[in-house]
Amino acid sequence: MSDIATVYAVFGSRDEAERIGRAMVEKRLAACVNILGPVQSVYRWDGAIERAEEIAALFKTSATAADALIAAIAAMHSYDVPAICQWPIERSAPGYAAWVRGETGSGA
Repeated sequence: MSDIATVYAVFGSRDEAERIGRAMVEKRLAACVNILGPVQSVYRWDGAIERAEEIAALFKTSATAADALIAAIAAMHSYDVPAICQWPIERSAPGYAAWVRGETGSGA
């Protein structure tokens, strides 16, 4: 298992994803954020089936920074219950892993 991770989150708008993504890179909690195109979400909320367009984002981080990253995203997020999940990375190119660790202050 690698010592880097991806944190997946969805946002209500591209502006929110970009604002939070930039803040996470500035705080060195994420080395990079990929802001993806709109996704259609179907979910149950308050007993009703809802549908919404959301913006998905992938935050590249070290495993040691993942908990702080998740907490920081949640603190800035507009949703009451934001979807923020860590995906462990099984393998990666050695140079990429070193870059992520270096950019998140986790050493190289």
